[in-house]
Amino acid sequence: MLKKIFFALFVRPIVLIVSGVHVIGKEKLPIKGPCIIAANHNSHLDTMVLMSVFPLKNINSIRPVAAADYFMKNKYFAWFSLNILGIIPLKRRPSKEEGHPLLGVQKALKNGDIVIVFPEGSRGVPEEMSTFKTGIAHLAKAFPSVPVVPVYIHGAGKALPKGEGLFVPFIIDVHVGESLFYGDEDNNMFTMRLEKTIKTLEEHYIRDNK
Repeated sequence: MLKKIFFALFVRPIVLIVSGVHVIGKEKLPIKGPCIIAANHNSHLDTMVLMSVFPLKNINSIRPVAAADYFMKNKYFAWFSLNILGIIPLKRRPSKEEGHPLLGVQKALKNGDIVIVFPEGSRGVPEEMSTFKTGIAHLAKAFPSVPVVPVYIHGAGKALPKGEGLFVPFIIDVHVGESLFYGDEDNNMFTMRLEKTIKTLEEHYIRDNK
């Protein structure tokens, strides 16, 4: 309930009204999970934007994967991250005793959730895409029937750049591509295919906005 109230009263008005988020290909977003949303990453605003383009009634089943060393750094922020944002904390260098680093994500997919993953791993330079890591390919391979929906986000890196605490109203565009599935390939090939797909969405955006 708290998560729904927070998004209804604070996040969605800021993201959808103040920033004026424009979604292209919204019909390609899943109605329900399990599903993996894979997007480029320039800002913490990326997560809020992606969570806000889904109906509010689905908010509890939308689970962003986030770095544990940042979002779990103190008990107050950890409580907010887990209970209000609903993150799946991911340890960058887990110990053997802690088990597989993607275990929490796997549990969420088995539970039928919509998982948000940023294959770059961390926020990069605003409006520049970094090389994708293969973690998402491991997920896609473990769940070959679960769609991986590629998404390109433009503008969030300018509205709230990395290292900045001041939100600047800036039009944010979200481009949704056709779902991908793990096929007859290895993890590197799938990762490259996903990266190429999102870069193609970026190229279409640049071409259409010249």
